[in-house]
Amino acid sequence: MSKSNKVFNLKDKLNDKEMDLSLCNLTEVPVKELAFFTKATFLDLSCNNITSLPPEFCNLTHLMKLDLSKNQLTCLPDDIGNLTSLQHLDLYNNKLSTLPVSFSQLRSLKWLDLKDNPLDAGLAKVAGDCLDEKQCKQCATKVLKYMQVLQEEADLAREKRLLREKELERKREAKKREREAREKEARKREKAEEKEKRRKEYNAQVAAAAAVQEQQQQQKKKNEEKKSKKKNGHATGKKTVAVSASKPCRSALGLLFKLFLLLLLGMAVLTATCRLTELRREDVCVALDAALDRGLTWAREQEIIVRRLLGNLSAAVKDFVESMQTSKS
Repeated sequence: MSKSNKVFNLKDKLNDKEMDLSLCNLTEVPVKELAFFTKATFLDLSCNNITSLPPEFCNLTHLMKLDLSKNQLTCLPDDIGNLTSLQHLDLYNNKLSTLPVSFSQLRSLKWLDLKDNPLDAGLAKVAGDCLDEKQCKQCATKVLKYMQVLQEEADLAREKRLLREKELERKREAKKREREAREKEARKREKAEEKEKRRKEYNAQVAAAAAVQEQQQQQKKKNEEKKSKKKNGHATGKKTVAVSASKPCRSALGLLFKLFLLLLLGMAVLTATCRLTELRREDVCVALDAALDRGLTWAREQEIIVRRLLGNLSAAVKDFVESMQTSKS
């Protein structure tokens, strides 16, 4: 059956403000179609095979009178309390054992029939027999009060549950903060250890660099000492060579001087022999006299030259020795 046919059929069921869907063998309520008939404040769904009401049924807030008797209802929607305009509710001969807590919000309810339902003992005692109009009105009043008490108890239980959940959440948050604090402290400790490790590595590097620099300085100092010793050795060698070289020169000069003296001595002996004896008139002595005179003259000349040479040589040796001492110091 299409939606348009359902709407058409529902129009046929509408009589003034009453929508009569009783004895229609319904198993479910056509809520979407009923939502178009807001003027129908009385809905009769009695004598059908309805087992439950959909949650959307609670949107029919225009209803003031509802007849659900002689169905197979086992429960009512949790939001049945949204039907705040409802004044008359017939639930006779169903399979209800309890009512939703939101039932306490039906504050406009004046008439209620719950007989022939397998109600819980507490609810059945409050509902009463509902045998006449007066008892049904009393049933509405008592059940509303009873459900309000259940609502308060439910609210209190919900508050306790919320408090427990809040307390659990607070404990979880406290544990979380404690865990985060421990993790933060662990990270801080790890950073401190890492920093200390880097500091030790840096100090080790600095110490190693200082040791290398010290070793280089010591090696440099040793090299300088070796160079200095080598230089001093060369200077000493040069001085020794110079002194050694000067000694042969002096020896040669001394030898020549001695030979020269011997020669002069021999000539002096011959000259004295020739002059003091009768041999002075001999040709040999005459020649010797002449040679002696020439030799004395030459010797005087050579003596001046030799003195100059010795003076120059002495001055050169003295300068050499002074220069060596200066370089050594």
